[in-house]
Amino acid sequence: MTTHQASDRFTPLTQTATTHPVLLIDTHAPLPELHACASERLHATLDYLTLVACSSLRDSATSDINTLTNVARILVQDVVDVFGVIEQRGLEG
Repeated sequence: MTTHQASDRFTPLTQTATTHPVLLIDTHAPLPELHACASERLHATLDYLTLVACSSLRDSATSDINTLTNVARILVQDVVDVFGVIEQRGLEG
């Protein structure tokens, strides 16, 4: 696979901690696999947020709350990125 083919096939996940893309989405992956990836992250995020909502945060430090929200943000951003690939594929077909 040439560099040009790789750049057409793979799209980076949105990153905020790095200046160079590290995690990539295979835009040619089967749609059911892309959907399963997004679904897994979305369900994990919902379960995570449900757990947090049912917990007492009164003894938590600000940094703890920032960590909790950052985990959810990263998972939701991954879902948005994968759905973007699914939507693009749907518009092409």
